[in-house]
Amino acid sequence: MATEKINILIVEDESIVALDLAAGLENDGYHIAGIADNAAEAKELFSNNKVDILLMDVNIIGDKDGIDTAIELLQQRTVPVIFLTAFTDPVTVNRVKHIQAAAFLTKPYSVTNVRIAIELAINNFAMARHQEASGKVISMEKNAERPVPDTSDKETVLQMNDYIFVKNNYVFVKIKLPDLLYIEADNNYVNVITQEKKFVLRLSLSQLLEKINYKPLVRIHRSYAVNINAIQSFNDQEVQINKAELPIGRNYKEEFLRNFDFR
Repeated sequence: MATEKINILIVEDESIVALDLAAGLENDGYHIAGIADNAAEAKELFSNNKVDILLMDVNIIGDKDGIDTAIELLQQRTVPVIFLTAFTDPVTVNRVKHIQAAAFLTKPYSVTNVRIAIELAINNFAMARHQEASGKVISMEKNAERPVPDTSDKETVLQMNDYIFVKNNYVFVKIKLPDLLYIEADNNYVNVITQEKKFVLRLSLSQLLEKINYKPLVRIHRSYAVNINAIQSFNDQEVQINKAELPIGRNYKEEFLRNFDFR
């Protein structure tokens, strides 16, 4: 599928709280990968399911608490962790800081608070991965100069591995980059076309292409960028993708043709 819901694993020892949170997030458009109340269940669900966000209560059933459980899960693969807890003592807070948690929400919390935390978690995680890939280092010294987020864009687009996350209403959805067909500029907007759906984003084509690191995505015209792997046919003037005939601009033709090995 070209688009997927974001998968959330909830680890919470109070079943009523967990079910209520799950219902609220599902109503928002997220997918609940599972609910656990102890470390063993959490490990099993995490190992056997796609998990994009981990919502972890600090106080769970069993010998291992949520912090120790989160450490073990993150050794399998790295995902953003949002801690949910009634404990705000310095020892708990300090333990959470060492994990570099995406967020720390104190109980009682609302679905709205969790929704905001999820958005920030995805954003911060994607930025951290981008900085790792580019070799950038953020100094944690108090007076060190820190990067200022770019707030000039009118739309949030995040990339993690081979997915981009875009806002659909007020919920992030995942678009798998290999399933993207083409992108079309439309005045102050761009239309992101997948096999199944069209997403309208309020930013320029150039701004969007700067945010996406995906080699098969190539600009062929001032108004179009295409996924090379989705092209069904092309000639000197146009490419055909999924019955759409898209023009090749004169200034982009040479760069476009370099993507093919002519023999």
